[in-house]
Amino acid sequence: MSELESTRRALRDAVAQAGRAAELARLLDAAQARLAAAEQRAEEVKALAEQLSETEEWLESERAAAEKLRRELAEQRFQAEVANWKLSSIKVARWNRLGDAIKSGKSNPMRLAKGLRGAAKPVKRPIAPKRRPVAAAKAKEERLGAAFQATTTTRTLGGASFKLKPFRVPTGPNTRPHLTAAVIADPHAEALLRYEWRQTTGFTPRDFARVLPLEVPHLLVVESVTQGPWAEEITGEPGEGLKALLAWCAERGIRTIFWHTQGDVAAYAAAAELFEHRFTTDLTVAWPRLQFGVQPRVHNPLPLSGGRIDRVLTLDQLLPGHLAYPDVLTSYRWPAAADCPPGTPQWRLAEIAACGTPIGTEADTRRAHVALRRAYGMGTMTERIDELLEAIGLPSARATLNTSVLLPIMDPFLMEHALAQVAKQSGVDQVIVIGPPEAELRARDVLPDVEVVYRRPQPSMTEGAMLNAGIDLCEADLVAVMDPRDVYGAHYLSDLRRAFLFSTADIVGKAAFYAHLRKPQATLLKQPDAEYSHLPEIAGATLLARRNTLRELGFADLTDGWDEVLMRQCRTDGIKVFSADRFGYVRVRDEDRWLLGAAHLVEYGSAEPHALI
Repeated sequence: MSELESTRRALRDAVAQAGRAAELARLLDAAQARLAAAEQRAEEVKALAEQLSETEEWLESERAAAEKLRRELAEQRFQAEVANWKLSSIKVARWNRLGDAIKSGKSNPMRLAKGLRGAAKPVKRPIAPKRRPVAAAKAKEERLGAAFQATTTTRTLGGASFKLKPFRVPTGPNTRPHLTAAVIADPHAEALLRYEWRQTTGFTPRDFARVLPLEVPHLLVVESVTQGPWAEEITGEPGEGLKALLAWCAERGIRTIFWHTQGDVAAYAAAAELFEHRFTTDLTVAWPRLQFGVQPRVHNPLPLSGGRIDRVLTLDQLLPGHLAYPDVLTSYRWPAAADCPPGTPQWRLAEIAACGTPIGTEADTRRAHVALRRAYGMGTMTERIDELLEAIGLPSARATLNTSVLLPIMDPFLMEHALAQVAKQSGVDQVIVIGPPEAELRARDVLPDVEVVYRRPQPSMTEGAMLNAGIDLCEADLVAVMDPRDVYGAHYLSDLRRAFLFSTADIVGKAAFYAHLRKPQATLLKQPDAEYSHLPEIAGATLLARRNTLRELGFADLTDGWDEVLMRQCRTDGIKVFSADRFGYVRVRDEDRWLLGAAHLVEYGSAEPHALI
């Protein structure tokens, strides 16, 4: 009987293996098909690249020929001017005028005498022409959105000029690379939208039918623009160019959206009726809302390389009227504080605050950080576009900032404190608890809405080994390592996650932070100048990283110093490490001679009033 049972089991295993083999064969075939398609596309791209190279060579030769013709035409014009000058000079010459007088007065003595007197008078000769340099060919008028970098580097205050190092506007990446949008917008709205999808701008009523097919968009977004070739098309009676554009979109199933952001809505009402969807920022208009939100890629606390000026500026001083929007982004980061008058638009205040600039008459970094947090809390442009896409029926798939927390508890007496620090945080999807047996039930009580995964460590395991055992259990896109000895504010993780919205870092944490030493009751501040910058290392207890990055790096089998080894590995492998703000975290130790020598003394007393805001 047992032999029959073993035979059945063997048959079942064989059938299962055959099924798996068939599935693997299917996956292999699919992969080979994708590989073949990719190779074909690569060949097509190569052919297109060759065609592009040939076209560029032809264009360069045509430009050279055009330049030669321009120079020849300029020379011909100059020679014609010289000939005219010579002719005019001959006509006014005295001998020529004497000859004319004699010829005309040979039969009339009175006319002859009068002509001779006139010929004897001096006459001013014409000025000889000069060969002018050939003017350079006029560059083609740049389309709106084609270039988006700061150009005005000088600011003037009270007659004094200040040279700024402009904020470098990033060119990417974008949030939804699978989605393409054709956008007609003023520079401000264009700046908010450019990172939310692949964006096509700069087309006109005359050339959209040639430009847009190069990458057919999924949607068309038209703002109530006040400048450019589309302004006349959308105000008053809709223009023929707008009608043609919307008809082109309708033929291809491209969703069309009109976004009213400025001006009297009545001026755009007729054009807006031609669109499938209409949105507005005006609370008095009965259309769905699509408000401005901060764009993390450009509205962020990354500082200017030259730092801030030690002055509080009024809004008029901060934003003179001639600035293009990329230069506005530079100005946002320049003053010690911005004194904004009542009535300043809410979106403007949010943008200034999101750039880390204090709003008011004093340079208060604590208030500035709270205002920055509030500006992001009001909604980012990414969240606004999520709402837009949901309303028009397009998927809004994008990367998330879901977070798993690694919590190694080596000392059972720290269990309650450690779990309380995690319970404060928002946006935590999963906690990996590695510690004493009682930690599992306690974690489930303290964190009822969070997935708790418990593992019991071996007595010989180091903290690094515990972290290595936990990293493979993490499922969220981001992984945080928290130290059960330290104190974390309620906004600790949300503040760190924000850095992933505007930096390209793989690991975010804090090189600037507060520390508290129990024995001397001293509060210290380490590296206050290390905020918002890429650095060689951060504190291990503040580590928040992309899960795949941590899996590839791993943790050293150490209890003390695993973070130093990890940072060395990051430098070796070129992993980007970013230091965020100083707030929301306190490193707690009984004593630490290294900290005493490397940090500034703030006061003798608690660190929490300074750090936890």
